[in-house]
Formats: sequence, C-alpha cells, structure tokens
Amino acid sequence: MAIDAGLVRDLREKTGAGVLDCQKALTQAGGDVNKAIDFLRQKGLATAQKKAGRTTNDGLVASYIHAGSKLGVLLEVNCETDFVAKTDDFQDLGRDLAMHIAAASPQFIKREDVPAAVLDKEKEIIMAQARESGKPPVVLDKIVAGRLEKYYAEVCLLEQPFVKDPGVVIKDLLGQKIAKLGENISIRRFARFRLGEE
Repeated sequence: MAIDAGLVRDLREKTGAGVLDCQKALTQAGGDVNKAIDFLRQKGLATAQKKAGRTTNDGLVASYIHAGSKLGVLLEVNCETDFVAKTDDFQDLGRDLAMHIAAASPQFIKREDVPAAVLDKEKEIIMAQARESGKPPVVLDKIVAGRLEKYYAEVCLLEQPFVKDPGVVIKDLLGQKIAKLGENISIRRFARFRLGEE
C-alpha cells in the first residue's frame, strides 16, 4: 500500500517521530492516522523499557515561573549525554514538565517514592469511607485498590495526565521522548514554590 506523503507529514507533526517510523506505522495501520499514533506510542514504550537500565548522568535544570511571579518550579531532568541535553526537544521537555508540576502539584515522582506511613494512612481513610458506604466486605479490598490507583494518579508525577495533552500520562510522554531522542531520560527531583506557602 502506497502511503501519501501528506499523511506522513501530518503524523510526524503530531508525534515527532522520524519519516521512516511514520511510514511504517501508517503501513501497519492501513493509512489510519489514529491507529498509527497508537502504534508509535506502543513502540516508544517498548524502546523506553529497553533503555531504562542505562545511567543518566547529564541533563539540565529547568524552571518555570507562573505569571505574577507567585508560583515557580525547579526541576532536574537527566539524560545520558550533553549532546541530547542541548537539543531543543530535551529542553522543551524540561520546560513542559516544570510547567506541568506548577499546574498539577505532584508530591512525589513515582509511586515507590510515597512513604509507607503516608500510604498506610491513605489506605486507612479509603477503607473507612468504603465501610461507611455500606459496601459488602468482600469488595472492600477491590475498592481500596481502585481508589489507591486514583490517589497515585493525583500525587505521583509519572502517573499524572499531562496538562497539555490529558490523553497522555507523564511516564508515556517520557517514553515517547526516549524513543525519539534515543537515550534514557529520568526525572531526578523537583521543587515547587508558592509564595507564602510553608
């Protein structure tokens, strides 16, 4: 099947993937752009998993100051080489992540960072709410598990929907950038400051 160059260009603009990857994705998807986007996202996640073990000792510190200068974020994003750290794509990622942190106010980077005491307290609250709602005891554990997933999506940066594209969670956004830039990328730390906040 011959793929129209306009479709390839459109897919490249939407995903940032290379020409050959876009052609392959469109061929696999029978010319359907939405299916091709899904194919590229899955490929990006697979590529990200392969690179996950590689060390990230370079990168940048990105910042975002919200209009009015009452809210700001500092963020360290790491990659493998200074070559990638200097690319526009990587720098844009740093800015986007800093802006996302300002808007979404995550407390932790990943679910493993949530302290056991905080998690236990949250489970306790969820269990008490579930019991008060009159649900049968056999479903309480499932209710707690489901609500914990929602809790992680609220407080963990990697699990939050990206503010610029709520259809993509931050860990998938990182996966797309890893696939595009060809290096492992990690978020090391961040600090969010609001004027007058303790």
